[in-house]
Amino acid sequence: MKTAFTYATRRSLLALAQCRALARDLCSVVPTLTLRELQIVTTGDRIQDRALAEVGGKGLFVKEIEEALLDGRADFAVHSMKDVPGQLAPGLVLACVPKREDPRDVLVAPRYGTLDDLPRGARVGTSSLRRAAALGAYRRDLVVQVLRGNVDTRLRKVDAAECDAIVLARAGLVRLGLEERVTQVLPVQVSLPAPGQGALAVECRETDSPTRALVAHLHDPEAATCVAAERGVLIAVGGDCKTPLGAYAQRVDDKLHLLAFVATVDAKGVRHAERTVPWPATEVDAQAVGFALGGFLCAG
Repeated sequence: MKTAFTYATRRSLLALAQCRALARDLCSVVPTLTLRELQIVTTGDRIQDRALAEVGGKGLFVKEIEEALLDGRADFAVHSMKDVPGQLAPGLVLACVPKREDPRDVLVAPRYGTLDDLPRGARVGTSSLRRAAALGAYRRDLVVQVLRGNVDTRLRKVDAAECDAIVLARAGLVRLGLEERVTQVLPVQVSLPAPGQGALAVECRETDSPTRALVAHLHDPEAATCVAAERGVLIAVGGDCKTPLGAYAQRVDDKLHLLAFVATVDAKGVRHAERTVPWPATEVDAQAVGFALGGFLCAG
């Protein structure tokens, strides 16, 4: 039985924190396990001076890592689910979705606190068109600044007053032990999360049975079902970093509740939709629910 595996990851502090936490969880379940780490600098990591929408979208964070899986340098990869495109490279699968962290966006505004307390014309930093659209829909007077870089870089910029506030994923701050920097958790009605936000994606070769069996120990069916519905919206809309798109699914009793929106870049054309359906029997069924809702958004 195979006991040594190699996982691939980006080199950012957040990527390393979340994949090493997952590695520890795997080792606690399989004590005889040996794991090796392969760090990869992706195109998305190398380009820090432009918005992702200008340079190719979210696939820039996974392309080189998927190549490492396909050529056998790594057995599995750990991604932030929101960075994973709707279509994987041929021959690869999402073999595990672990328990999900809080998917909501948060505001870090050390001098003001909340979105409502920001003064007129306040500068809010984000590299996400989705967040920019949400901010524009909520308060058109805010000035959205393109802000790239890792979490530490963004926090330093708001601390240095290069902007008045920044919007980040709460999950990333929690995983880095920086949750105390949050000044406001944004309601999903204000800033709907990106599809898969807060979840991790463990990707491997479709035919690699030993690896699939290993990572299955951490698979969370409820998280996977919700993420599948959200990614169904993503696939239907053809969403990438050039598309302001949000989707959030949750289980409410024995039902799946799915919220979604798509917007024009200037936030003037924002279309919302939601569905509540019986809890899907499979992830494929959940994706179909999201795909149908995404089709409705596109039709509008």
